[in-house]
Amino acid sequence: MEIPVIDFSELDGENRIKTMSLLDHACDKWGFFMVDNHDVDKELMEKVKKMINSHYEDHLKEKFYQSEMVKALSEGKTSDADWESSFFIWHKPTSNICRIPNISDELIKTMDEYVSQLHKFAERLSNLMCENLGLSQEYITNAFSGPEGPAFGTKVAKYPECPRPELMRGLREHTDAGGIILLLQDDQVPGLEFLKDGKWVPIPPSKNNTIFVNTGDQLEILSNGRYKSAVHRVMTVKDGCRLSLATFYNPADDAVISPAPELLYPSGYQFQDYLKLYSTTKFGDKGSRFHTMKKMENGDSV
Repeated sequence: MEIPVIDFSELDGENRIKTMSLLDHACDKWGFFMVDNHDVDKELMEKVKKMINSHYEDHLKEKFYQSEMVKALSEGKTSDADWESSFFIWHKPTSNICRIPNISDELIKTMDEYVSQLHKFAERLSNLMCENLGLSQEYITNAFSGPEGPAFGTKVAKYPECPRPELMRGLREHTDAGGIILLLQDDQVPGLEFLKDGKWVPIPPSKNNTIFVNTGDQLEILSNGRYKSAVHRVMTVKDGCRLSLATFYNPADDAVISPAPELLYPSGYQFQDYLKLYSTTKFGDKGSRFHTMKKMENGDSV
């Protein structure tokens, strides 16, 4: 399958209608796509990847390979753990980047510059989605906002070389809990796969720093099920260490999520309550989560 590629440079010219239609098709029928000419500085993206890779080599790699999970795998034992080395950086509404262990001032500055540009792209993309859904331009932004706007954060992950890739997943099958996910990924090492029409679609490494986008559970609910979140996973590989920088444009914790414009999904709940349920059901079927939230909304015991 050929993954949809949206060229944002076409949005301001005579091909705008065609490009908007392609974006709508990608959101509606795929739940994931790639964006080129996104106006995020590609040299800055290269710098971010280089610095994150160095941070992993200097501060995280040795600890990972000394972990109990790695020791168990060497004995042929597996577990429900994911074969990844990761940490999370919150950007908005408040940042925790200065509290990340061993993070350098230069990496903090570089990440802040990158995230500032990426946030503008996320807002533009959400506005375009609103246009295709027939909603007011800032509907998603307003729906996701708490007093200080939507939440914005990045999961920084490395998927190290795995001696027994047939026994371990880099990340098990799941959908994402939040809204819009913007992925800057490795340009050499594969591993990411999305489920489309019952088949796993390998996502190739991102050449030329295209941004890979997928939609999460909250956008599915807000769009009345039109833009569905897609199941995905990360496979381990024997040769190569894959980089993944997944940035989440999410509802604020206290944002109240409802479908628009009519009730087809659970509504009137706080995102933090959904996250509590998601933390114990992440690798299960999302439909069961939605059903549980509807029961909670109606005051039924769960």
